[in-house]
Amino acid sequence: MPIKKSAMKALRQSQKKAHANAKIKSDVAALVRKVNKTVAAKDAAKAAEWLGEAIKKLDRSAQKGIIKKNTAARKKSRLHKLVKSIAKK
Repeated sequence: MPIKKSAMKALRQSQKKAHANAKIKSDVAALVRKVNKTVAAKDAAKAAEWLGEAIKKLDRSAQKGIIKKNTAARKKSRLHKLVKSIAKK
């Protein structure tokens, strides 16, 4: 446990940020799962809808530095590829 007042404040701030970042990461993962689930169900319209939501959340979290830029780009690319594969059929 920190002793100095400034260290205590820094600890509180870092815990608050970590909690917020974990929530955003969890939301991103949930959206990715929803896209994968709708792709598995072969529902192209719903998958495209969830894809848009997932992309917005990925871009925003990359912009805030919660996930890395390349990680967001890789996930978006893979999701696009999945949704495009069922849209063709």
